[in-house]
Amino acid sequence: MSLLERLFDERFLEHRRRSTSLAGVLCALVAMLLFAYRFYFDHRLSWDLLAVVLTNVLVKLALMTWYSFKD
Repeated sequence: MSLLERLFDERFLEHRRRSTSLAGVLCALVAMLLFAYRFYFDHRLSWDLLAVVLTNVLVKLALMTWYSFKD
């Protein structure tokens, strides 16, 4: 067993997958909350934040559909 195989085993890859997924969800949540704040309190639309939130939603739904057909 090589050094790389010992350092980067299945647990490492699973932890990296989970942390990346959680980071993506939290970033989308922060963008959505910032969009809502600007909309309700500043009375203006932030199209850039809306684009970030919608991109996250569309990618999530597309991947869920893709994985449902692949499994």
